Amino acid sequence: MRDPTFLKIDHLDKSFSRGSSTTEVLTDINLSIAKGEYISIIGHSGCGKSTLLNLIAGLTTATNGAVLLENREVNSPGPERAVVFQNHSLLPWLTVYDNVGLAVNKVFGGTKTKAERHAWIMHNLELVQMVHAKDKRPAEVSGGMKQRVGIARALAMEPKVLLLDEPFGALDALTRAHLQDSVMQIHSRLGNTVVMITHDVDEAVLLADRIVMMTNGPAATIGEILDVKLDRPRKRLELVADKNYLQARGGVLEFLYARHKAPVLHAAE
Repeated sequence: MRDPTFLKIDHLDKSFSRGSSTTEVLTDINLSIAKGEYISIIGHSGCGKSTLLNLIAGLTTATNGAVLLENREVNSPGPERAVVFQNHSLLPWLTVYDNVGLAVNKVFGGTKTKAERHAWIMHNLELVQMVHAKDKRPAEVSGGMKQRVGIARALAMEPKVLLLDEPFGALDALTRAHLQDSVMQIHSRLGNTVVMITHDVDEAVLLADRIVMMTNGPAATIGEILDVKLDRPRKRLELVADKNYLQARGGVLEFLYARHKAPVLHAAE
C-alpha cells in the first residue's frame, strides 16, 4: 500500500523581494503525494509551477511552510530529488556515457566499485534506449536523445522523487510522444515517484495519476486536484475515445479556460 504522505507540501508560501518590492508567487500550497505516484502540475504561465518544483528540489526555500520528504524537511538540493529541465543541461565536452557517469560517480563513488558503477551507467542508458550512442557527444545526437540522456542521468542517481520541468516542451510532436511512452514504461518498471510540470493538457492526462491545477498568479494556489481514472499501462491510441480520458481532459480544459482563463497581457503604453 502506498504511503499517502511520502512527499508533503505543508501550508507553503513563497514570495520574492527586490528592494522595497515584494511579489507573492505562491500562497498556502497543501499537497500530499504518495510513494510511486505520478503527479502533473498544470496552469497558465506565471502561476508559479516552476517555483513550486524548485521548492521541492530544494533549489529555493519557502517563505512560510515546508516541503517534507519522508517527514524530513527539504531545504537544500540532494540526490534523492533529481531534476530534469526542459534544457537537457548536458556537458558538451563529455560523451553520453560520461554525462551519466558524472552523476553516478558523485552519488555512488564511495559505495560502488568501478565495475559496479559502469554496470549502473549502462543499465540506466539501457532504460532510455541510449546504449548505442554512449560514445557520442551531445552535439552528435538529436534533441530527443539529449533528453533521454538527461532522464538517464537523473534516474542513475536513484532518486526517491523524479522532478520533470516541462521535459518535452522543446521537442517536436512525434519525439515528444515517443518520450512520453518511454517515461510511462520507466515509471511502470521502477515505480518511482514523479512530479512533472506541463502546459500540455493531453500530456498531463496521459501520464498522471492526479493533475494539480494552479490558479493564476500572483499569489497562486492549488485550485483543484483531478484524479485520472485510467488503468495502466496506458496506450494513447486506445485512449482517444475512452470516456474517462475525455472526461479528465474536459475537466482540465474547463478549469483552465472557463474558470481560470489566462491573464490578459497589455502592451506598454
